[in-house]
Amino acid sequence: METIELSGILGLIATVVLTLNILMGIMLSTAYKKSSYWEKFPLFLKRFKIVDVHNYTAYIALTLVLIHALIIPLDPSSKFSYSHLLKPLEAPHQPIFVMLGVISLVALIVVIITTQKIIKKAIGQKTWRWIHVISYATGLIFIIHGLVMDPLLKDRPIDFIDPEKLLVEACGLILLLAFWARYQYKKKQRAV
Repeated sequence: METIELSGILGLIATVVLTLNILMGIMLSTAYKKSSYWEKFPLFLKRFKIVDVHNYTAYIALTLVLIHALIIPLDPSSKFSYSHLLKPLEAPHQPIFVMLGVISLVALIVVIITTQKIIKKAIGQKTWRWIHVISYATGLIFIIHGLVMDPLLKDRPIDFIDPEKLLVEACGLILLLAFWARYQYKKKQRAV
């Protein structure tokens, strides 16, 4: 397996993990334990502390994304260098979408850093909550990055029915539905 293929696989796994992470974050921001859906969950799943799983998946996703980005320059056919990670608009392939990947990485780092107890306490709950809303935009940005980027970095047109792209599309659709459900929940809470 070539390095560039491994990077693509890690990016896909990171997309799934980040999607699950955002879904858990949305659950945590609602009264999910009072939901009739939660009552239907199997008992062994209810034993997990969602907040802990949410935090661990964030670290796993960050690790996957970092490895995904850092191994690309190891493949000479990619024509990428580590400087392209710092200056994505100078990337040899799809620079705007490379920039979206870098933006989502930076946003993920910001959200994770501000979630650390000492920093969260220092910035306050309200500021932390606003920073954490970055996750919604980050979710959309990494979906766009994964959907548009050519996994082999050959600047080929998007094949929307490619299985890898279908996975990214499914994650994007799940996130959009979850964002809509979260918005509806918030709207309902304001009305009460």
